[in-house]
Amino acid sequence: MATLFITLTLACALPAQAQMNISPPEIAARNYLLLDVTASQVLAAKNIEEPVEQASLTKLMTAYVVFDALRAQKISLTQTLPVSERAWKMPGSRMFIDPKMQVAVDDLLKGMIVQSGNDATTALAEGVGGTVEHFVKLMNDQAKALGMNDTTYKNPEGLTEPGHLSTARDLSILATSLMREFPEYMHYYSTKHYRYPGTPEANGNNRNLLLFRDPSVDGLKTGYTKAAGFCLVSTSQREVPNVGQRRLLAIVLGADSENSRATESQKLLNWGYTAFDAVKLFEGRQAMATPSVWKGSASTIQIGSHDPVVVALPTGSAGQLTTSIERPDPLLAPLYLDQSIGTLKISLGNTVLKEVPVVALEDVSQAGFLGRTWDSIRLWIQ
Repeated sequence: MATLFITLTLACALPAQAQMNISPPEIAARNYLLLDVTASQVLAAKNIEEPVEQASLTKLMTAYVVFDALRAQKISLTQTLPVSERAWKMPGSRMFIDPKMQVAVDDLLKGMIVQSGNDATTALAEGVGGTVEHFVKLMNDQAKALGMNDTTYKNPEGLTEPGHLSTARDLSILATSLMREFPEYMHYYSTKHYRYPGTPEANGNNRNLLLFRDPSVDGLKTGYTKAAGFCLVSTSQREVPNVGQRRLLAIVLGADSENSRATESQKLLNWGYTAFDAVKLFEGRQAMATPSVWKGSASTIQIGSHDPVVVALPTGSAGQLTTSIERPDPLLAPLYLDQSIGTLKISLGNTVLKEVPVVALEDVSQAGFLGRTWDSIRLWIQ
């Protein structure tokens, strides 16, 4: 069976940093990554596969497992959980809860996410996993399921422990999965102030300084240990003409201060929005092509993508972006709605920079005996 290429030429250039020779600003951090979430493209990266301590960025996975338990109705937001001696005695950042308390899951999530409380994190881990150790197994199982192949969890809160490691790449997988799968819980990450009744007022501010500096920033999580340095996974969403909401994700690891991690993250986000434009090539379920169908009840079929196809390109650039649909030829009926048909390849020169699955946008049933016979003859003549 032959492979057919349908090529479209568009008057725009693709935003791969290496191919476009676009350098990000100088970032004072050991590791960083800037991802255009809307376009699914990495715009800038440094040492993104280097294993690093995760610090409280660990709590992104802790939240993922808790959110999953909420979705499965194993727990509820209004359910109260006990505070164990272990949770009460946790060092580091705290929510300031104690064993005399029964605390609602909703409050514990705020304590973990807004205050980065290790006591709240331990209480949630025990409440969902039965024990901290079993909860950590759930975290590692989930990391494998998401394809976080260079991540290992030893605890749910992120305190330094041998082998408790991740990478900027894996953290980007986790952050994007968290936002995509649990949009109903993302408001926790944009909460600027939270304090559990009776706890110190000075402990009430979110540690993500970008929430107070940039109104487009709506998450996600800070982290700090002496070994990890100051870390921040931040995300921003801004309105873009002809695209809608465009989301960027910045990961900055190993900065030297709380202010620096915020400043360097803001640099990356602003640079991503100003150095690159987002362009929508196709709407979701828009016909990209209408190829011929053989032995079918219809002579053609519409094919396209489940989701909108968006690419990022250097601002003001005028290059040559090529897209091609690679698919089997001939297409033989029957074909079914959402059946995989091929791949849309978005290229710059000879380099394929993005691939998008292409599916059937409609059914085409098999033709009757005479129609199939006639098409068999025509295919043989070809």
